[in-house]
Amino acid sequence: QVQLVESGGGLVQAGGSLRLSCAASGRTFSMAWFRQAPGKEREFVAAISWSDGRVLYADSVKGRFTISRDNAKNTVYLQMNSLKPEDTAVYSCAANSRYYGGLYYTGSLYDLWGQGTQVTVSS
Repeated sequence: QVQLVESGGGLVQAGGSLRLSCAASGRTFSMAWFRQAPGKEREFVAAISWSDGRVLYADSVKGRFTISRDNAKNTVYLQMNSLKPEDTAVYSCAANSRYYGGLYYTGSLYDLWGQGTQVTVSS
């Protein structure tokens, strides 16, 4: 069973930056970041394909967040710049280990999930 381990969350002031990491213990076809704020539904943030580097972004983070991958380390990164208080949430890493080329906005299509890391942006 492939496991996902996240790191990099924390507290930052508005306008600041954080980088999240998600390391996979085995092969997956794509990985994504989702977030969930208190009292809100889980929200897609970004996703990347391992095979060709295709990326997807939520409109709310385009131009501020960048998802990238390191194939050698089996690790995906989420660089978050110009952070806003509304970015405060638990960020979770997800992976698709079943379908080659599958890259999704929908959380239910990812079969592996990390434990989540808290990101808090103060105003």
